[in-house]
Amino acid sequence: MKTKRSILLALLILFSTILFEIACSSARADNIDKEVKQEIVYDNFIYDPVIYDEGWHKLPQTIFWQNVMELTPDSAVVNVSTNREIIDMVDLVCWHEQTDSQKTVFKDSIKNLYCIPDSVEIYITKGKSNFYKLEDVKPLIKPSIYMFDSVGVDPWYAQAILLIESPGKTHQKSPVGANGPFQLMRSVARLQGIVVNSQVDERTDIHKAAFAAARLLKTICIPKVKEMLDVHDVVYKETDLWFRLLVLHAYHAGAGNLGGVIRKIQPTEGGMALMDQVWHTTYRGFKNSSQNYSQLALAAYCNFHQIVEEEESLRIIRD
Repeated sequence: MKTKRSILLALLILFSTILFEIACSSARADNIDKEVKQEIVYDNFIYDPVIYDEGWHKLPQTIFWQNVMELTPDSAVVNVSTNREIIDMVDLVCWHEQTDSQKTVFKDSIKNLYCIPDSVEIYITKGKSNFYKLEDVKPLIKPSIYMFDSVGVDPWYAQAILLIESPGKTHQKSPVGANGPFQLMRSVARLQGIVVNSQVDERTDIHKAAFAAARLLKTICIPKVKEMLDVHDVVYKETDLWFRLLVLHAYHAGAGNLGGVIRKIQPTEGGMALMDQVWHTTYRGFKNSSQNYSQLALAAYCNFHQIVEEEESLRIIRD
């Protein structure tokens, strides 16, 4: 009798175990399915929590450029030159109808109202939503991530550059001759093995352009930024956000120009304070557009993240 009970008990335990395993397998399958869906949603987006954890998204420069990127070209942002604090918005048609004297009176009234020193400029910055079409960047990020990975370069840079250089455009040529989604100059592209001649311009090929940009970062931009900081005994990690932003400046303005800026600053430590100094320092070719470059990167990231989050919310509702 005891033997039969033992057998029945053993069978019951075995049956329960099988049911438990089936349930666990089903749960694991559900989890895997969710993970796959998550990868599909974020396959064209690299999330960087440091931007929020360290408060870079709250800087007036970031907020300013976020607004400019979303504002139509018929409007403009009234802002303070020193920190890009937004004061007001104006209609550009009405603004251009004013005389120079009327514009001066308007700017002076802004300074008086907000106790801004006379030496500080008031800028009227045109909206650029027609250029920053961040939605169009999504198809370009995935192949660029894979190419940067293959070269051994942090794909964070791929996303940052694609969002601000020529958003969503593979055949965009700048006035100075840069071309493609990574806006590579002819000479730079050729040094990285890209064919550029009167018949062929491989800078417009996303795969080859991403390879060239990754090589440029790996062989020149990143090593040069490390050298600049090492000279001043500044402690850094290559994953530090401020370090990455400096690398972006080297990519845009050239390591020589950024090196001149760093020499003028004579930094003792990195971080947000150093970046603020970079945004307010000029050196040869490192002027206004170069100062703005990493500010644009921060703003474009925040706006793009919002787009991705909204899409994810809609997907969850549909599912």
